[in-house]
Amino acid sequence: MILPFIVMLLSIALMPFINLHWWEKHYPKVAFGLALLSVGYYVLVLRHFEPLADVAHEYISFIALIGSLFIVAGGVHIRVSGEATPLRNTLYLAIGACIANLIGTTGASMLMIRPWIRMNKYRITAFHIVFFIFIVGNVGGALTPIGDPPLFLGYLQGVPFFWTTIHLWMPWMVMVTSLLAIFHVIDRINFHRAPKAVRDHETAEESFSMLGKRNFLLLAVILGAVFLPTPWREVIMAGAAVASWYFTPRQVHEMNHFDFHPIKEVAWLFFGIFATMLPALDYLNVHSDALGVHTPMQYYALTGILSAVLDNAPTYLTFLATATAQHGFQLAKPSEVAAFAAQHADLLTAISLGAVFFGAATYIGNGPNFMIKAIAEHAKVETPSFFGYVWRYTLPILLPLLILMALLFLR
Repeated sequence: MILPFIVMLLSIALMPFINLHWWEKHYPKVAFGLALLSVGYYVLVLRHFEPLADVAHEYISFIALIGSLFIVAGGVHIRVSGEATPLRNTLYLAIGACIANLIGTTGASMLMIRPWIRMNKYRITAFHIVFFIFIVGNVGGALTPIGDPPLFLGYLQGVPFFWTTIHLWMPWMVMVTSLLAIFHVIDRINFHRAPKAVRDHETAEESFSMLGKRNFLLLAVILGAVFLPTPWREVIMAGAAVASWYFTPRQVHEMNHFDFHPIKEVAWLFFGIFATMLPALDYLNVHSDALGVHTPMQYYALTGILSAVLDNAPTYLTFLATATAQHGFQLAKPSEVAAFAAQHADLLTAISLGAVFFGAATYIGNGPNFMIKAIAEHAKVETPSFFGYVWRYTLPILLPLLILMALLFLR
């Protein structure tokens, strides 16, 4: 029953190569059909409904958060001019990494990706999009539970709110600084390839303006709703999205070239992923002891590898459950999870870093990745294929840094 999940991943990776037009038209049917196989197995064969209810709840919460942030952030238009020098680009990504901890990687990505494309319009390439995914869409959100969905799930289970800030700030600093330094070098090379007359014209007059500022109030409402129980959390998030859609001037949406295609693609593909990955997660839960995972390095590696090909939020939760059970704590009791976080900070650090940092390794590792890719493609920006992303960027750039994190902080 893990086969539908494998087919789902291979479809995302290969079908754009095999028949892009067919895939763009039929990917909802593929996702729904494969999801139906897994759901049917649990309903008709196992007659086991609790896992389906849990994964449905996680999916609805996931879509409510990223969907509401997508719509509300899409109502803010940031107009920039003269910002496309390597130094200003690097500072922009650094700001994005910090903002991601306040409004989440999804909120920061949706707020900043369109200005990022506009300010680099005369020389933007695939690496601009990939590094935006690396830094703003993933790594930047490691400092607070709001920053990235896996850490938020940990907070809901009982991990203290400021635990991530206290224990992850140094890995966050090293990882973000390293990625920014690499980006700056590559961007300088890209910058100097453009004719000097073009560079001087595009970077001559620096200006900044913003429309749709009332949406920042709605962003605050969404972030406040994060701390509410279900179903109030999802209802308030949906209400904020509806309010933003109806009260944002149409001119702002037109200037942002806003449409629902990116969130529609994410919703359908992650519907398929959440449903078909259920047997894989159940297998991990049942056979976690047989995996021989005990040390921080092992937890980091396995959580990371699976976060790259599964969604990183449920992967984080699976290995948090494994680690707590191995040491005599119950995941269902927040007080015991807090005690585990205090007594075994090294294991929780490994799980947290593996989920957040490896979420940048593929397009399916974290929710914002696909939306950033879809917005860039809608703006006619070159983006790497699934395998091109891994081969050209994850393996030569991200993987050495992931290994460095393990050597520095988890030995």
